[in-house]
Amino acid sequence: MRDISLELAPQQLGLIYGPSGSGKSTLLELMAGFAQPTEGSIQWREQTLDSEALQQLAGLVFQFPERHFCGHTLLEELRLGHPELARDQIEQALRAVGLDQLTLQTDPHALSGGQQRRLALAVQLIRKPYLLLLDEPTAGLDWSIRQQVIALLKQLKQNWTLLVVSHDGDELAPLADRCWQLDHGRLTPVPQGTLSPAVG
Repeated sequence: MRDISLELAPQQLGLIYGPSGSGKSTLLELMAGFAQPTEGSIQWREQTLDSEALQQLAGLVFQFPERHFCGHTLLEELRLGHPELARDQIEQALRAVGLDQLTLQTDPHALSGGQQRRLALAVQLIRKPYLLLLDEPTAGLDWSIRQQVIALLKQLKQNWTLLVVSHDGDELAPLADRCWQLDHGRLTPVPQGTLSPAVG
């Protein structure tokens, strides 16, 4: 990564696209405090942030979040790290992602791919991060489920600030307020309406 700088206003969706291997996932892991920069620092509002501060600031939804589920039920998954969480907070998070029709005893691994992406979002919403980071949120899903996830991101943007990375910029470009292309560690702003598809 080389002197990357980006600006995103509250309740905006930023889109970073680029080919596979361009560093998109690494960038999100650095921003979420899950990876340490080998050099340089990460700053927000002119303050240098350490990993702990970044983890408070941002919530990362991984590309295949189902691989990271640890709970045996939705209730367990949502309460991980938050044992004191009230029932209404849990129900509110599930409602925000359209999973409120499910019982809290449902096994996360029994959910469909689209539902698992929604649950991973709910897990992060409960933490109330300032910034939601999403790594390839539509990867591996069929067309109709991808459209549902895109509609959900549009809805979440009303209350949250989102930064999404994808190798397929076209699909999410209509939602984006700001776009950048990442290639070989360089981040370049892309004017709205001029997005060119990346091969990945």
